[in-house]
Amino acid sequence: MSKVASPEDNLLIAALPQEARQRLVPNLELVNFPLGKVLYESGDTVKHVYFPTDCIVSLLYMMSNGASAEISVVGKEGIVGVAVFMGGESTTSRAIVQSAGTAFRLPRQQLKDEFNRHSEFLNLMLRYTQSLITQMAQTAVCNRHHSIDQQLCRWLLLSLDRLPSDELIMTQELIANMLGVRREGVTEAAGKLDRLGVIQYKRGHIRVLDRVKLERLSCECYAVVKEECDRLLPTPLDSVYVG
Repeated sequence: MSKVASPEDNLLIAALPQEARQRLVPNLELVNFPLGKVLYESGDTVKHVYFPTDCIVSLLYMMSNGASAEISVVGKEGIVGVAVFMGGESTTSRAIVQSAGTAFRLPRQQLKDEFNRHSEFLNLMLRYTQSLITQMAQTAVCNRHHSIDQQLCRWLLLSLDRLPSDELIMTQELIANMLGVRREGVTEAAGKLDRLGVIQYKRGHIRVLDRVKLERLSCECYAVVKEECDRLLPTPLDSVYVG
């Protein structure tokens, strides 16, 4: 029998002061997201925020010609919809489910009310936002200066940190869209990792066989994001970085 999702499966909710958690939890709605579900488009007014439990949401920047590139990923460590408490109300990115699973949805006004009521909650959300900004900045640097092989390693590691297992359901075409590169480049990079015994790729399923080697093959960008996330957030992600 599969485990029923709990609000505390999200690390931000789990870290809330008990008083704040007791106010928010009754208003949370559990939602199931299939792969490819779009939570909002660029320019949309954010009406709900989402606390993922075992799904991963990618934030993509969309070009006018339809091209896209991922700027960050959000999983059990975070919240989708930071524009609500940053004052913008709308977003310039598309939020799309990268790995199917569940999340808890909360109307934006209830989040804002709690944000304004409780200084500990405000501080927690701002620390998370700082970690998200770090991820966005490091992704931009990685996409500019590192090889597709290294980018794929970084992307796999960030995804693994946010999943309960060592397996991802993701086609090479979708990975290429996330990284903003050609599918052929992803095919070649994934093939190298497969031959090295780091991953096993079969029909849209990627299973990581050797995480330690995957971390060694990645550029420093993963370590920067991971260490900043662990520094700023109260509960580190399950995995441990191996330098």
